[in-house]
Amino acid sequence: MAEWLNRQRRVLGTGLSFLVFGLGGLILGVFVFPLVRLLVSDGPRRHAISREILRYAFRFFIELMRTVGVLSYELVGFERLERRGLLILANHPSLIDTLFVLAFVRGCNCVVNAALSRNPFTLGAVRSAGYLTSDSGVTVIAKCIDALEEGGNVLIFPEGTRTPLSGEIKLRRGASNIAIRGSRDITPVVVHCSPRTLTKGEKWWHVPSRKAEYVLEVRDDIPVSPFLAGSREPAIAVRQLTAYLQQYFTTEARADAVA
Repeated sequence: MAEWLNRQRRVLGTGLSFLVFGLGGLILGVFVFPLVRLLVSDGPRRHAISREILRYAFRFFIELMRTVGVLSYELVGFERLERRGLLILANHPSLIDTLFVLAFVRGCNCVVNAALSRNPFTLGAVRSAGYLTSDSGVTVIAKCIDALEEGGNVLIFPEGTRTPLSGEIKLRRGASNIAIRGSRDITPVVVHCSPRTLTKGEKWWHVPSRKAEYVLEVRDDIPVSPFLAGSREPAIAVRQLTAYLQQYFTTEARADAVA
C-alpha cells in the first residue's frame, strides 16, 4: 500500500511539474520574450538574455521535480563547462536531459528538434534564444562552427532522439561533421538515469517503481586530431569519429539498460 501511494504521489508530482512547464512556456512565449524582442534590437544580445532567462526557468523546473520527489540528480565535473567554445555532445536517455545541461551551463546554444520551433509551448523560447534546428542540414553545421569560433558553447544530442530502452544507440553524423570540419575537440556529457523514465514513446504518467536518479558526468575532452591525421578525406574522418562516438556512448547506455 505504501509503495502504491508513493507511486501515485510521483505521478501527481510529474503531472504538476509538466503543467507548470507548459504554463511557464506560454507565459514566456506570450509575454516575456516579445518584451525582450521589443527592448533589445541587437540579435546576439537578445539571444544571450533569452538564454539566461531560460537557464533560470529550466533550473526552477528541475528543482520543482526534485522537491516533489520525482527525481534526484548529481552533477559531476560541470566546472569543465565553464570554458568557452565547447562542442558539447551528450547521450539522450530521457525527455529532460536537454533541460539539465541548459539549466547549469551559462549562455549555451543548442541544436533542437525542428518540431520544437512549431510547438506553441516552446516556439517562443527556441526563436528568442536563437537555438538552431536540426532540419537545417548543412546550414546548421556551418552555423554551429561559426558559433564555436565566436567563443560560444554548442550542445548537441547526436542521436537526434531519445535512446531506446535496449540501450542501442545510433548516431547521426552532424555532430561529427561539426567536429571534423571545424577542428573542434568534443566535450562529452554522459547522462545516466536509473531507473529509466520519460523515454521515447512512454507516457509521462508511467512513472518507474522508484524515484529516478540522474547523474550527469562531464568527461575528459575527446580530441579530433587523431581522426584528422588518419585520413585526408573529411568524409572518412567523419565516419570514423561517428563510429567511435557511437561505441563510446553505447557502452554507457547498455550499462544503464541492464541496471
